[in-house]
Amino acid sequence: MPQSRKLFDRPGETDLVAVDRALAEFRAARPVLLRHGAELALALSAELAEADLTGRLDSLSAGNTRLVLSSARLRRLGAKGRAETGILAMPTIDLARVETLALKLDARVDAPVGPAGALDNAALELARLALVLPAVILVPVQAAQVAGEPLIEVSIDAINGYRAAQVARLAIVGRAPVPLEGAPETEFVVFRGGEGLRDQVAIIVGKPDLSTAVPVRLHSACLTGDLFGSLKCDCGDQLRETVQWMAENEGGILLYLDQEGRGNGISNKMRAYKLQSQGWDTYDADEVLGFDLDQRHFDFAAAMLKQLGVSSVTALTNNPLKIGAIKAAGLEVAATQRVLGRPNVHNVRYLASKRDRAGHFIDMDALMARAAPKD
Repeated sequence: MPQSRKLFDRPGETDLVAVDRALAEFRAARPVLLRHGAELALALSAELAEADLTGRLDSLSAGNTRLVLSSARLRRLGAKGRAETGILAMPTIDLARVETLALKLDARVDAPVGPAGALDNAALELARLALVLPAVILVPVQAAQVAGEPLIEVSIDAINGYRAAQVARLAIVGRAPVPLEGAPETEFVVFRGGEGLRDQVAIIVGKPDLSTAVPVRLHSACLTGDLFGSLKCDCGDQLRETVQWMAENEGGILLYLDQEGRGNGISNKMRAYKLQSQGWDTYDADEVLGFDLDQRHFDFAAAMLKQLGVSSVTALTNNPLKIGAIKAAGLEVAATQRVLGRPNVHNVRYLASKRDRAGHFIDMDALMARAAPKD
């Protein structure tokens, strides 16, 4: 006889629900049970680990625990040229050692770095999705050891497919006119999906002609710059000047994407800012924390544009990554246009780093001329 479906099953969303629940557990410093075929392992955020819990995990590990670290962090620990995730054996879970290897500036690799397997890479992806440091304590277990325990179990296929699944379920959940200073004819359109449990917003300024190349900016949220006017970046200037330019011309669309700190999250952004205050370059600061140049994904942004009826864009950006992502998603980039901020003593190194390290199209001479006092 065919097996009856459970009352609250949601066909096609079982994996999404499992990852959503796993992310909540992971961010709450509780272990998540990862499955890869017959292999099982408990994954715990290294930055959130507490002594009582790790002591209990130690009792299950039989000395097989490992610390999973990103290639970026391993390079900072002295594994020169490292391009892949790696693991360090932990015969016992030593929280002082975990903190040193995951966070300390002067730390160095203290054991051979082993190759990461499928479980290790999925655990690190779970950490990235949860917006915590990319460092995970992984404890291999047998099913009998955790039977009856209140654990969220999730397959590595569900974790690895989560971002694409979120893009596929992207949907408009609300829209309304929101007049802005200098741009009174503006509509906010809210999308659910795309990036985990976060909502995304499209700001339609004026009445852009969708039959031609629409001026579009993909703008990643920056709490410090957009809201508080931080002098450490040019984000707030780019946001407000883009909206103003669209209002004064023939309209356009600004996508406000919840990807704080180049996709690292606000807590890690503040950690990076602390390092920058000590003299580190913005990208070096991120690498110290275990992040590569940019963790952002823009496929869901292209999906937002498609749902709004956009097929061709004039990309208002200095970032070649955004241009490539729009093209890769099947939209035409008919033209590009630079978006200049205002340089100051606090952000000039940051702007130069974006140009030199990430290939942003930034003309520093033009920026400095813009900042020069007018007669």
